[in-house]
Amino acid sequence: QVQLIESGGGLVRPGDSLRLSCTPSTGTIRTYTIAWFRQAPGKDREFVVALKQTSGAPSYADSVKGRFTFSRDSAKNTMYLQMNSLKSEDTAVYYCAATARGLITSSLRTISNYDYWGQGTQVTVSS
Repeated sequence: QVQLIESGGGLVRPGDSLRLSCTPSTGTIRTYTIAWFRQAPGKDREFVVALKQTSGAPSYADSVKGRFTFSRDSAKNTMYLQMNSLKSEDTAVYYCAATARGLITSSLRTISNYDYWGQGTQVTVSS
């Protein structure tokens, strides 16, 4: 069973930056379709960004496009979510997710397509 180990959450002010990390307990990250989702209090879990196993650009939710950057470091077997210009509405528990299956672009945003999930890390943006 693959475990995804997250780190990097915290409390920041509006306009600040944070970087989240996620590492699989087994397997090579390049062999997974990987993603980040988030869940704000009282709301459903929502898609943030995803990256296919194959080469290509990450697919971002409109709400984070231009502020968040998703990357994958094969040498460290880790994926990162760099979050800049944070807003109060970015406050949520952030979850990394992965599947060994190849997903088509239209399927990247569907929660049930991901088999492995991190434990979640809290990001709070408040003045």
